Amino acid sequence: MMDNARRERAGNIVSYLKKAYPKPKSELKWNTPFQFVVAVILSAQCTDKAVNRLTDRLFLKYKTAKDFARANPSQFTKEISSVPFFRNKAKHIILSAKKVFVDFSSHIPKNPKDLQTLPGVGYKTSHVILGELFDIWEGIPTDTHVRRFALRFNLTDKKDLTKISKDLEKLIQKKDWKYVNNGLILYGRYVCPARKHDCAKHPLTKLWPQAAARWPRH
Repeated sequence: MMDNARRERAGNIVSYLKKAYPKPKSELKWNTPFQFVVAVILSAQCTDKAVNRLTDRLFLKYKTAKDFARANPSQFTKEISSVPFFRNKAKHIILSAKKVFVDFSSHIPKNPKDLQTLPGVGYKTSHVILGELFDIWEGIPTDTHVRRFALRFNLTDKKDLTKISKDLEKLIQKKDWKYVNNGLILYGRYVCPARKHDCAKHPLTKLWPQAAARWPRH
């Protein structure tokens, strides 16, 4: 019974997202496919605005996987030091660039299994990359916005991001997976932010008013 209620609720949420954000896209800026991979790695625990400020300069210097693979590690680490966890991210980006350059002939893999062999690329990141670059949706990426709304609208009992993804994938038709991540990110950024507030009149809360009183802890 619970699953049926959740499935119906998830369907109503997706119907709204499809109308509100018919062509949901990431707000990260990039010009080459590997630059998008880099931007996604940089965006972990960081706002897209902060990443875009950094990559505005960074991407003038580094464009392809080959460029990043040949970066001087200490210099590159300094160049991205404005974002959290920059040391780990620098290491992951350079190692991923080398792997893409050598193992995949500079082409970004088009499947989650190969993408997840890249350092710094997990379940969420791989499906963000596949969706944005190739419009391939083999999974639903769960970030902090998706997690927040999945919990607020009682679509999952899980807290782990990948487990939340798996629950959402069971509730939502595969043809609609593409609308979930970017749709909820945009809704969370511009309509219903994370801080506690009165959101009874927000479109999604109107679909399930109980969400107005549900504020999951991080």
